[in-house]
Amino acid sequence: MTSQLNVDTIKGKSTAGSITIQGEGSATTNLQQGITKCWLHYAAPSTSNGQTITAEDSFSLSSLADNGDGQVMINMTNSMANATYVLLPCGQSNIISCMDTDTMTTAQVRMETYNHTGYVLNSLGMAAIQGDLA
Repeated sequence: MTSQLNVDTIKGKSTAGSITIQGEGSATTNLQQGITKCWLHYAAPSTSNGQTITAEDSFSLSSLADNGDGQVMINMTNSMANATYVLLPCGQSNIISCMDTDTMTTAQVRMETYNHTGYVLNSLGMAAIQGDLA
């Protein structure tokens, strides 16, 4: 027999932000800490041809800013609890993506993309942010 649960909000009974779910085997995990808080898929064409950076799809992204060739500022809709969250950057093949920890705040982070020779470039990019929301 199958079951179906239809709800609009799930909230912890004793503490609103602590729902534990059964993981693989006997392990459990905290639902809130295990979900991605912000993600995006963007195209960053060269600004020299008049094109602008655009988010092709996203979740909890307030805006993107082009900070120069290969540099994208990610502005989140919901701030993180601290600036020690995780950014999981990704670029096209042969592209290295990383975050600039010097610009990292609870509400934004800069992502940079390079090719294998270290040349900064614009490209298709993807990122996910995980950690605790404020």
